Amino acid sequence: MTGQAPACIDHLVVLARDLATGVEWCERTLGVTPAAGGEHPLMGTHNRLLNVSSPAHPRAYLEIIAINPAGKKTIPDGDRRWFDMDDVALQQQVAEYGPQLIHWVASVPDVATSLAALDSLGVDRGRAITASRPTPQGMLQWQITVRPDGQRLWDGCLPTLIEWGAVHPCDHLPASGVQLQSLQLQHPDAGALRAACDAAGLRDVAMPTEGPLAQLHAQLLTPRGALALQSRALPPPPSPE
Repeated sequence: MTGQAPACIDHLVVLARDLATGVEWCERTLGVTPAAGGEHPLMGTHNRLLNVSSPAHPRAYLEIIAINPAGKKTIPDGDRRWFDMDDVALQQQVAEYGPQLIHWVASVPDVATSLAALDSLGVDRGRAITASRPTPQGMLQWQITVRPDGQRLWDGCLPTLIEWGAVHPCDHLPASGVQLQSLQLQHPDAGALRAACDAAGLRDVAMPTEGPLAQLHAQLLTPRGALALQSRALPPPPSPE
């Protein structure tokens, strides 16, 4: 277990319609090919990974994730996949505009403590479920917060929380030439988002600022120079007539 490791940015989540499209996006946008990932039988998803560790963020990676057409989720009937992957509006947005940054995941030393603190604010970040996937180096195991409805919360700005077992993906991911410099959070309800981040133990990890749109802004250093990845705000739902 990672034990007393402090809370930190664990990974950025880029949603793709399929992994082939995600790989092409990574090569075109970042100038590198992502490393092999694996399958998540629990959610019926699979991924490709890119080590984006840097001096400021020494154990961070970028995850390109997609629904696995050959897989079948084993979560209870009626539950949705993590990261809003079953949300129709988000799926349509990815289909129209291509792979995009949609979310981030924060590593915390004790996910149960963070969940209890969020619950005290009335924030339902979900429950911590145990997940795993095999790798050539052994089994990856982690606890991760997932709501039955799959929602990310605060339009993806409040992170999913993760507590890793003995092995972390970055332990075996090769250097990619891409480094995460910073991650900024912007949201119209920045005060409440900031309180939630503080409660989860992320005060030194993320400082949300107020803005007209909910947006993640990741600054990366790539083989092609500095690059900003920004999430795309979903359009508001139609007003009831």
